Amino acid sequence: MDEQPWSRQRLRSNNEWLLLERLRAAGPASRAQLARDSGLSKPTVSSALAALEQAGLVREAGLLAPERGRVAVLYEPDPTAGYVLGVDIGRARLRTAVADLSGRVVARVDVPNRGRSATSVADAAIAAAEETVAEAGIGRADVVQGVVGAPGVFDPDTGRVRYAVNLPGWGRPGLFERMHERLDIALSLHNDANLAALGEYAFGAGTGSRLFVYVLIGTGLGMGVVADGKLFAGAHGAAGEIGFLPLLDASALEGDGTAPRRGMLEDAVSADAVVRAARDFGMRGPLTAKRVFDEARRGEEAAVAAVRQEGQRLALVVASVSAVLDPDLVVLGGGVGHSADLLLATVTETLHRLTPLRPRVAASALGEDAVLLGAIATALRGARPAVFERRAVM
Repeated sequence: MDEQPWSRQRLRSNNEWLLLERLRAAGPASRAQLARDSGLSKPTVSSALAALEQAGLVREAGLLAPERGRVAVLYEPDPTAGYVLGVDIGRARLRTAVADLSGRVVARVDVPNRGRSATSVADAAIAAAEETVAEAGIGRADVVQGVVGAPGVFDPDTGRVRYAVNLPGWGRPGLFERMHERLDIALSLHNDANLAALGEYAFGAGTGSRLFVYVLIGTGLGMGVVADGKLFAGAHGAAGEIGFLPLLDASALEGDGTAPRRGMLEDAVSADAVVRAARDFGMRGPLTAKRVFDEARRGEEAAVAAVRQEGQRLALVVASVSAVLDPDLVVLGGGVGHSADLLLATVTETLHRLTPLRPRVAASALGEDAVLLGAIATALRGARPAVFERRAVM
């Protein structure tokens, strides 16, 4: 006897969640359409929609006027039932955004990262997030979930970030807790390349891929792997830390015979490597990877040679990854990846000479927004069921 009320309550909740997800996936629908699609009876659908509307989870989206029959009310999820926060902490810039439950960005703040210590970087990210929430015109209580993307791998047991060598001091314990306490929002910290991969899968070039790899080439070198829509993080969260792959050339070792702290492959492929190669080929003056690529577009010989070398080395990365994972798509992103138009021909040509395993290689469709949009997509996965549990009429 005691179980029956609970069972009815649980069944009603399941029906409401089923209809809410149907509306989210397929767009506005009438009661009759929902009944046909779900297999539920029309009275059950009507009751569930009434409960969802009362809870602020669905709203009327217009009217459907068929050629015959009565005009029907269309329903859709109410995107303002909750909000999510995305934060991208890079060495050069901090990007933050607030999105509603449909994934629409309602406010965004991009600022240079001028922090000279890990604490000042964390505080700058906190300030940018607070500014973004204020610009969205909502309160912190309206933000259901926040996701932060940064270099390295976060260890929740120790509170430390490992392998973030390009963001000095970021491995110090307590930084994430500082952000969590100051923002007072449910918050999680993720590797930036992993989030970029999820963002590219949700909104960009990776959509529909069975198994695709996102290679982030910028200040550092990272990789995210998405298989059947799910991130593959490895046993300790470090899957994709390809910067630590060894090179066969022993000359890449330091004087004491050890690999560079940032990793052999990262040292050979990242933005700094492009600058070093350009100098070796004869470029002079203040150099950045961006300037090298800009000069390559103008046909400057040393820049063209440096970019070609970068493309050849990236082909080695793709060949190595393909031998292990067999992806159907490899997406190039990050600061260097933004110039993929200059790299793709060399990468493809070299790949065909290196291996019979030849996935399609493409430029990122999201550019510099990949990490931020991946943070939004990840936050939405947790926020939508959390909002339902919080607001549904049980």
